[in-house]
Amino acid sequence: MTKRRVLLAGAGDLCLRTGRLLLECSDEVWALRRHPPAGDATGLRWLAGDLARALHGLPTGITHVVYAPAPDARDPQAYRAVFELGPRNLLAALDRTALRRFVFVSSSAVYGDHGGAWVDEDTPACPAGFNGRLLLQAETWLAEELGCATSLRLAGLYGPGRTALLRRIADGAARVPRGAGHWANRFHIEDAARAVVHVLGLQQARQCYIGADDTPHLIEDLYDALAHMLGAPQPPYGPLGGDMGSKKLDNARLRASGFVPAWPDAVQGYKSLIDR
Repeated sequence: MTKRRVLLAGAGDLCLRTGRLLLECSDEVWALRRHPPAGDATGLRWLAGDLARALHGLPTGITHVVYAPAPDARDPQAYRAVFELGPRNLLAALDRTALRRFVFVSSSAVYGDHGGAWVDEDTPACPAGFNGRLLLQAETWLAEELGCATSLRLAGLYGPGRTALLRRIADGAARVPRGAGHWANRFHIEDAARAVVHVLGLQQARQCYIGADDTPHLIEDLYDALAHMLGAPQPPYGPLGGDMGSKKLDNARLRASGFVPAWPDAVQGYKSLIDR
């Protein structure tokens, strides 16, 4: 098998975890970030570059790309910089003829609110917020530009280093819309990295996959379970804020492709964090 030459564009937490898994597969892995870390000994080959600007000096013969930048701020301008300009600048700097797979890390925010109904890849996307709209635009543009583009729409990520919800519940700062029938979906960060590697390796990848665990939860049930494990009071009633629509994410397509989450239920996943 020819060794893969993988570029991680926007090398944050998810890409770093993905990169470690790829290195275990003996792939050649480059990681692009505006400010690469000094003295990194992971084996990643660091590149300095801003996706919002023209890119120069990228390696030749890149066969696989993971595109997963994090905007600097939660505002339309920051999202446009990385999800409108970014993909165009990156593709302009790469040899497209060598590309075999381009995984665009997206979000379940593209679906908007579905009143608690089950949602899969064939469900029409109707994002409520600017973030979902810009992500969907980027997905659509990439699908038209590249026959090898695949979007991975991730649920809310949690895991080591992603414990803000646990802190808010422990501190009594969390609020939950009790009785509203709001469904929450989660995906362990380690499973998300494994899913990226899995999709990169598929011979016949579909245009889109949902990345979520097996078990949507009513949000009050999830928060109450976490409060119980933390020995904290149940969070009081209150709005969630933001554009978090209620839906149950169906991961059947990703599972049918051969992926099995190591953490199929977020309650048990969070418990492993609390018990550390």
